[in-house]
Amino acid sequence: MAKYRKKPIVIEAFKWTGGPNQTEDPIWIVEALKRPQCHAGSARIVQPNDELMLELFSLEGRMVANIGDFIIKGIKGELYPCKPDIFKATYELVEETK
Repeated sequence: MAKYRKKPIVIEAFKWTGGPNQTEDPIWIVEALKRPQCHAGSARIVQPNDELMLELFSLEGRMVANIGDFIIKGIKGELYPCKPDIFKATYELVEETK
């Protein structure tokens, strides 16, 4: 057995609020919402059972983000959700951009 350390890479991410108080709208999520559904790197807003969700299509398949989750853009442009506690434990702020 061997131990490994995750390579330090810089990712882009934002916290999704799902509402009019969304202060961040990175261009890459705007573009993802315009792409045809079910293609890696695309996204759409869905509302099953009156609960707003962001459906992301990644290289691994369909994933769902809930309000308050972080949306991460990976090194190959893939999108995936991350729960706030996992995000906080895994990532640290490098630079804040607008």
